[in-house]
Amino acid sequence: MKGVTDLEHPAQPPSAPRAWEASDPYAAALRAGRGPLFLRRTDGWLLPLDVERWCARADAVDLEVLDRCEGAVLDVGCGPGRLVAELAARGRTVLGIDVSEAAVARTVRTGGQSLRRSVFEPLPGEGRWDTVLLMDGNVGIGGDPGALLARVAALLAPGGLLIAETAPADVDEHAQVQVVDVTDGRAPGGTFPWARIGTRALLRRAGAAGWRGAGQWTSEERRFVALRSTRRASSSAEPPNSTAVISSQRVRKPSGDSPATDR
Repeated sequence: MKGVTDLEHPAQPPSAPRAWEASDPYAAALRAGRGPLFLRRTDGWLLPLDVERWCARADAVDLEVLDRCEGAVLDVGCGPGRLVAELAARGRTVLGIDVSEAAVARTVRTGGQSLRRSVFEPLPGEGRWDTVLLMDGNVGIGGDPGALLARVAALLAPGGLLIAETAPADVDEHAQVQVVDVTDGRAPGGTFPWARIGTRALLRRAGAAGWRGAGQWTSEERRFVALRSTRRASSSAEPPNSTAVISSQRVRKPSGDSPATDR
């Protein structure tokens, strides 16, 4: 089987700055395993970030999502890695990616494989993942859900599954935000684009982009959408495997990457 380093025409990263990795409050919160931490819009509105839940083990709602995953799983914006660690403990092929060095490091400590990289940069196994996860509001990455849906479609194998956690409200908003710790006012990183999108808006965008709905559900006030890729199969595509994922991270790493499985 050829390895996942054999990628043709990898996607190019966006021009937006990688502000998450420069966010000291975010890194400090992940190292401590607790907040308070918020996304702050330029108009001052605050969105609380559930750091304690992210740094805990996967909860019952998370487990419901993971039970729906198929094949090899890519967790986009994996944070401190609770989902990656749970899937790894089940013996699944799984990789987490995050632009935060602190997030990648914590994922590794919990037993998962993780790579410090943006979803818009070249990734192992492009076009071969069976499931992509966008949990904890990560459907807002980049501030353009349409562009993110297109990128995820390129990462998935034909017929692959996307599971996204949507906003609890019926919103479709885009803003510049900043990570802040309101207890001491720290927010050294610059602003970056983010989106909040509810189930109805995501399904509308996905349908326009050619995705097929595969389900939607609510569990303990958290909302989820499952979408099925309609991309056609390539005769040369092969699924990612755990050995190839590790090999790819060691052999091909752009400057600034931290290949966390090389330990």
